[in-house]
Amino acid sequence: MATVRFIMGMLCITALSGSRLPDRDLLNAEITSIKKETAIRKRIVAIAAQELGVREKTGNNDGARVEAYLKAIQLGKGHAWCGAFVSWVYGKAGQAQPRIGWTPSLFPFRRLTRSALPGDVFGVYFPALKRIAHAGLVEKTSSDWVLTLEGNTNLKGSREGDGVYRKRRHKRTIFRFANWIKQEHKS
Repeated sequence: MATVRFIMGMLCITALSGSRLPDRDLLNAEITSIKKETAIRKRIVAIAAQELGVREKTGNNDGARVEAYLKAIQLGKGHAWCGAFVSWVYGKAGQAQPRIGWTPSLFPFRRLTRSALPGDVFGVYFPALKRIAHAGLVEKTSSDWVLTLEGNTNLKGSREGDGVYRKRRHKRTIFRFANWIKQEHKS
């Protein structure tokens, strides 16, 4: 959305200043990039939503689906898996990154964003642990609320849950958002 606003702003400035319009090829490339990113975001959300209802087999971070999520980051059963779920979904959507299970590592500075879009990663900070200790995916935002798709949680929103759930979280409860879809530009 920010890119669309930027393009519209450039068109307005160009029209007001009497200069010629931006290069059509550049504009078409930007529109193609926005469409591609939007398609990736939709694919990530759809894949995560298909996993709703997955539950651990015995409540010990196990079961066929949970172990598939963990395998995506080379971990075996028994490990916390919210970050593995995020990485597994991105992998199924054809994205090379992230491949991280340690939730604080899902939020490197270059990936942080203030406004969340569908498919972005969110992190919840736990003061007792002094770190982000739970992560999931943004399905959509509405006003001050974020609808999420997350693994290793439960109906109460625990970080040590029993399955994949859709949660409604207030933005104030979310510590960070990270955009792993945005392409990094090489200098």
